Amino acid sequence: MAVTELARGTATRRPARKKGDGKAAALFLAPWFVGLALITAGPMAASLYLSFTDYNLLQAPSWIGWDNYERMFADPRLLNSLQVTFTYVFVSVPLQLAAALGLALLLDKGLRGLAVYRSIYYLPSLLGGSVAIAILWRQVFGADGLINQVLALVGIEGQGWVSHPDYALGTLVALNVWTFGAPMIIFLAGLRQIPRMYYEAASIDGAGRWRQFRSITVPMLTPIIFFNLVLQLINAFQSFTQAFVVSGGTGGPADSTMFYTLYLYLKGFGSLEMGYASAMAWFLLLIIGGMTFVNFLASKYWVFYDD
Repeated sequence: MAVTELARGTATRRPARKKGDGKAAALFLAPWFVGLALITAGPMAASLYLSFTDYNLLQAPSWIGWDNYERMFADPRLLNSLQVTFTYVFVSVPLQLAAALGLALLLDKGLRGLAVYRSIYYLPSLLGGSVAIAILWRQVFGADGLINQVLALVGIEGQGWVSHPDYALGTLVALNVWTFGAPMIIFLAGLRQIPRMYYEAASIDGAGRWRQFRSITVPMLTPIIFFNLVLQLINAFQSFTQAFVVSGGTGGPADSTMFYTLYLYLKGFGSLEMGYASAMAWFLLLIIGGMTFVNFLASKYWVFYDD
């Protein structure tokens, strides 16, 4: 009887404790929700409204409906910026992931001082989006830069790589590939999770290193590859600092480095066409969302999860 009464008393006290826990959780989460509303959701809602207006930051916005969106598809510089951005994304991201995976495979061999190597290789990812590194990159690929000095040692006459329309975008691709540290660390963590017994069994069956890589490493790493692919695609579509600094904020030469985000910035803060820039921002969101959705749809055909 006493045990029954004790159980009933415990049962009646538990909801009160859970209710108190809920209040505490809400209290601690309140700053995050306030930040979400004021810093993220609020500006997004304002941007969506402004995308349907003619707004120059100096006068009150006036409603113009879908005009900004219709104007985008008739804007040749915007269409060129899309071409430049897609070229940059589809070239630099695969090369970056290949470099990251290659270095991760080397570091997975159990080198001495592995922590030091990881820090060194990760450093470019921390600095790659900074203004200082972009300025350095512009100097390295300039007419009197390090690249041309090295080429001169072997008798090859260099040129101003960042000032040539045919090569300027390639320098930005190289900069993005150089910042392979973050995906490399993730690949390295994934490699450490692959059971060694798979490789031992493959070696006994006579499989070489290349066959082991194709039949064991890549299939087991497909979830990590998918994660890195989605993450780096999103980051590449949002690239801005590199193009802004290397091109001097113009997207030159001949709009060869006019990224979509750079053109958005020039329209919004250069020409004060904030309504048009807001429409461009939402169109970019649709592009990134669409690319991510396609990746998730395609993942069921090539991503394998170990049950």
